[in-house]
Amino acid sequence: MREVWRMWRYSTMVVLTVLTAGLFAAILIPFKGIPLIPGVTELRPANVIPLVFGLLFGPAGAWGAAFGNLIGDFFGTLGPGSLFGFWGNFLAAYLPYQMWRGRPFQPLGPHWLRLILAALLGGTGCALVVGFGLASLRLLPFSIIAVAVFLNNVLVALTLGPFLLKLLAPRVSRWDLYWEELMAPGDCQPGPAPKVGLILAWMGAGGGYFLGLAVSTGLLPWTALPPLPLLLAPFLALLCLGCVLM
Repeated sequence: MREVWRMWRYSTMVVLTVLTAGLFAAILIPFKGIPLIPGVTELRPANVIPLVFGLLFGPAGAWGAAFGNLIGDFFGTLGPGSLFGFWGNFLAAYLPYQMWRGRPFQPLGPHWLRLILAALLGGTGCALVVGFGLASLRLLPFSIIAVAVFLNNVLVALTLGPFLLKLLAPRVSRWDLYWEELMAPGDCQPGPAPKVGLILAWMGAGGGYFLGLAVSTGLLPWTALPPLPLLLAPFLALLCLGCVLM
């Protein structure tokens, strides 16, 4: 995870962060008038940006997605939940690029399954964080916001992502803008246990998401269960630990 902090030493990575944030916000804002959940989220074709720009620009894509979402919130959905939206969208880019490390984009065909899994992991992590946050603030039930965020992320990313990657990846490679080529090897090495970290990230994101859905929809109607935020907190801790180890 060291690259997340060390990228700020590289002017090109900072520029890519600004570019990602600006593009993400520019696509988000026009669709604010098509709300899925009024005041909280809307139709978001921009959700292809965290996946694609995360894969191409690594930590710059992750920070760009986070700041871009925050900028978009200033146009109708800014509130206490924006903090969770910030980190949720960060994960929507961070988790996919960690899954993709060291793999080529051309040809994309042999890596289709990993691309699908990367989008699923990013979407699940984002949905868990945002759902946990809004449920903790008692703004929305977990089942409503988590499903909306997950579908908005995954369906858009898998529909538009392959086409955008096919368009951008050759140009990014030609211009030497791929993040692992921009940063020094010592600044973008994997964490101490990337495979273990990836397993923990799947356990935290997937386990927390599906447990949250089961409890909030009544599929687990156990009166002895603690409040949902307390129930999900260990899964968020697993997800965070996984991110650090990757």
